Amino acid sequence: MKFDLLSTDDKTRARAGRITTAHGQIETPVFMPVGTAGSVKAINQQDLLEKVKAHIILGNTYHLYLRPGLEVIKKAGGLHKFIGWDLPILTDSGGYQVYSLAQRRKLTQDGVWFQSHIDGSRHFFSPENVIDTQRVIGADIVMAFDECTPYPCDYDYAKKSMELTHAWLKRCCSHFDKSNNNYGYTQALFPIVQGSVYKDLRKISADIAAETNREGIAIGGLSVGEPHDIMYEMTDLVCNILPQNKPRYLMGVGTPENMLECISLGVDMFDCVMPTRNARNGMFFTYDGVINILNEKWKFDYSAIDPNGESYVDNYYSKAYLRHLFVSKEILGPMIATAHNLTFYISLINQARKQILKGNFERWKAGIISKLTNRL
Repeated sequence: MKFDLLSTDDKTRARAGRITTAHGQIETPVFMPVGTAGSVKAINQQDLLEKVKAHIILGNTYHLYLRPGLEVIKKAGGLHKFIGWDLPILTDSGGYQVYSLAQRRKLTQDGVWFQSHIDGSRHFFSPENVIDTQRVIGADIVMAFDECTPYPCDYDYAKKSMELTHAWLKRCCSHFDKSNNNYGYTQALFPIVQGSVYKDLRKISADIAAETNREGIAIGGLSVGEPHDIMYEMTDLVCNILPQNKPRYLMGVGTPENMLECISLGVDMFDCVMPTRNARNGMFFTYDGVINILNEKWKFDYSAIDPNGESYVDNYYSKAYLRHLFVSKEILGPMIATAHNLTFYISLINQARKQILKGNFERWKAGIISKLTNRL
C-alpha cells in the first residue's frame, strides 16, 4: 500500500491524498460504507459502484469468521471474489465486537474467549489468529487486534486496556510479518490508537502506534458515547502526533458534521453505520438538513428529497412517495434511502476534498455545517 499526500489546507489541518492498493486507488478524505458480513445492507455491489461511487468498503472479521466462515471464503478465493467486489476492502479486527460482547466474553492476556451471538458457541481470538483470519479474508487493509475501551471508564481501566492493546499490537506485527497473503497481493496492517479520553494515554498510544512504522494508523475508542467536543479534542491531540506521511483512519465516525470537523483536524478515512442504519428507519441526510420521512408533514410534499444535492441517486422520487413506502413497509423504501444516504456521504466527502485542493476548505465548511445539522 502507498499513500501520497497531495495537498493540505492552509487554515486547518485538512488533507487531500491518495491511497494505492492492489485493488485500486482511494482518494482521501474517504468515507467507507460498512459491509459487516460481506454485504452493505439494502444495496447491491453494482449500485455501490455505479450509483454511490464507493471506492472501498469495510468488512468485519468477527462476523465473517462466524458466518459464512473461513473455509467458504478461502475456497472462493478471498472476500473480494466471494462477494463480487474488485475494489479495495478494509477489515476491522473484531476488537469493537469484543467490546460490545461484554456479557459474552472473557478477556485474558493471551486473547479473548467469547460466545457467538448466533448460536452461543465458544470461540477464542488471539492477536495471531485474528491476523490469520484477516489473511484468509484477504482485505487490502487489516487492523491489529485491540480492546476498545467503553465510555465512561476510569483511568486505571483505560491504562490497563491500552497496555493490553499495545502488547497485542506487538504480537500482531510480529505474526503479520511472518505470514503470507493467500491470494498473491500485499496487505497493509494498521495499528489502532487507544487511551479512552485521557490525554496522556492517547499520547503514549499514538507514539507507540507511530513507532510501528506501518502503512497507516487507526484511531479507535471514540464515538462510543463521549461528547463530541471530547472526541474532537482526542482526535486533535492524536493527529498532532501521528506522522504526516501516513493515512489516519478514525473508526466508527460519524455524522456529516463529525466528519467535516475531523477532516479539519487531519483525519483521512471514516466509516460509520449511520447512513445505512438510519436509512432503514426512514432518515434521509440532505444538504439542507436531516429528514424523518415518516413525519406527517411530508404526506403531500411532492418535491424531491434533496433538490440542492449534487448527483444524488433517485432524486426523482418525491418525499410523499418515499413516506408512502416507509409507512407501507415496502422494501423499496429502505433501498432508496440507503442509496441516497451513502451517495450523500460520499458526495459530501468528495466536495470536502475538492475544497481542500482549491484552498477553500475552512470557508466552505463554515458555510455548510450549520445546514447539515438542521432537523427539517
